[in-house]
Amino acid sequence: MSQIRNFCIIAHIDHGKSTLADRLLERTGAITEREMHEQILDDMDLERERGITIKSHAIQMDYERPGGEHVTFNLIDTPGHVDFAYEVSRALKACEGALVVVDAAQGIEAQTISTLYQAIEQDLEIVPVLNKIDLPGADPEGVGQQIVDLIGCDHEDILHVSAKTGEGIDELLEAVVERIPGPARNTDKPLRALIFDSVFNTYRGSIVYVRVMEGTLHQGDGIRFMATQKEYDAEEIGHLKLKQVQTDTLEAGDVGYVIGSVKSLQDARVGDTLTRTDNPADEPIPGYQEPKPMVFSGLFPTQSDEFEDLRSALEKLQLNDASLTYQPETSKALGFGFRAGFLGMLHMEIVQERLDREFDIDIITTVPNVEYEVHITEKNEQKKVIVDNPSEMPDPSKVDAVYEPYIQASIITPSDYIGPVMKLCEEKRGKYVNQIHMQSQRVDITYELPMAEVVFDFYDRLKSGTRGYASLDYEFLEYRQGDLVRLDILLNGDPVDALSSIIHRDKAYDLGRKLCKKLKELISQHQFEIPIQAAIGSQVIARETIRAIRKDVTAKCYGGDISRKRKLLEKQKEGKKRMKQVGTVEVPQEAFLAVLSMDDDN
Repeated sequence: MSQIRNFCIIAHIDHGKSTLADRLLERTGAITEREMHEQILDDMDLERERGITIKSHAIQMDYERPGGEHVTFNLIDTPGHVDFAYEVSRALKACEGALVVVDAAQGIEAQTISTLYQAIEQDLEIVPVLNKIDLPGADPEGVGQQIVDLIGCDHEDILHVSAKTGEGIDELLEAVVERIPGPARNTDKPLRALIFDSVFNTYRGSIVYVRVMEGTLHQGDGIRFMATQKEYDAEEIGHLKLKQVQTDTLEAGDVGYVIGSVKSLQDARVGDTLTRTDNPADEPIPGYQEPKPMVFSGLFPTQSDEFEDLRSALEKLQLNDASLTYQPETSKALGFGFRAGFLGMLHMEIVQERLDREFDIDIITTVPNVEYEVHITEKNEQKKVIVDNPSEMPDPSKVDAVYEPYIQASIITPSDYIGPVMKLCEEKRGKYVNQIHMQSQRVDITYELPMAEVVFDFYDRLKSGTRGYASLDYEFLEYRQGDLVRLDILLNGDPVDALSSIIHRDKAYDLGRKLCKKLKELISQHQFEIPIQAAIGSQVIARETIRAIRKDVTAKCYGGDISRKRKLLEKQKEGKKRMKQVGTVEVPQEAFLAVLSMDDDN
């Protein structure tokens, strides 16, 4: 067992993590030159296009040391963006050590610090790595000092590598063997294996990826999922190389896959513990936390008959992305759909994109919002209601108080951009906590912000305000009381539930006015006049009117008495009045997207 090393790579987005993984695979001979292409572990087109890792990937490598000794590496590549922190937490649970990769030109970023603290909590062995030392703008001394200050290691402990050129990779491989401990070999205990990921195969069912913590699993053994108590047979087990390689046994310390014809997608939950039916473990592996969604949005198919297709697509996607949650909902404007919970805005964007590409389903997304706690008085009784959909907001007359989630945001930025960052945070109702000046002209600014303000466009505006140099990390703090109201949009007097949003009272008037203006541009003219109103409860706070298309009914009257023309106009007026009562207003898809891009017009 001393010949196995399980480790992951921690880094901020775009610090060269996937490129470093490529070099390790090349150097250990896990892939041939013919199979090689950039970011080989990022197997989604979406990951390559955006240059980010979305899924954590596991791969086994065989490393031959200079003395001829053979060591097996299990590398779990992790995402770097704050929205995929849940993927990272599971990967850390399956490892004994972590390579912390820092860009020698950019220095330590917020997400690196956040994930590093998670790794230290899990008691992993940390190996600091300074990447991109070949760049002209690299500052190995300055950034090295940042790492020393953060981790408390010595300068000699930091490995200097260039993932692009391959410089320093041999020293890195040796450091993994020397510094990261091998896993404990508890093969005599009952089987306990952590499921850290799973994928769905149409022919074979759910394929679970496991890290065996204790015990041994043989091919053909009866297996039990401890959370759902469902039982299957391990028809095929094996190791995760570039392709799945079948084997007869997985022992404590191994990372591999298990196929058991698990047809029900809900049985194989990520984070669950796998045990044997003939000698089951007493309790599951501790420390597993359910993902907590932060952003909620409605997903509706553009074609109403695609509802069931959307359901099965979300089921398969949830198996591969355990942090996605959803439940059915209906909307008067959009019909049947689902209320989905995401970890953040990028996560929401990625899910939409994957539904489109992998399952070929066109969807309309409603305004993203967060979960609120609403205290109401009903029949002289006080109750607490959780609201994640604006249409479920209780009547304003019953509401005593509304509590919204707050986060603690850590923003690392060059000191030149302190002004724009603080201005943005103040605009978003932020509360200043402190700022720490780091080395090399960088500042770590901490703010307490309402989550609802962050999910909209905060990240984009932060990046554009600091020319892409700022990095953001956040963690949930608590629920706090706020003066929040539901803003309704009424078309022809009828509320459109899909356009409703929960917003701070001070911003409601401004948003209501902008929204009415935008909808006036987007909704086409009808044969009758359409009032567009923004309202809080029964109070209308903004209005725009789309004028009717008028047919010239007097065109055929030339000459003669004026009363004839008047009679035709009166008849037309009556018709318009009746049409206004029974006519329906068609809302184009762009109108639902308009709410998302509201703040772009500031």
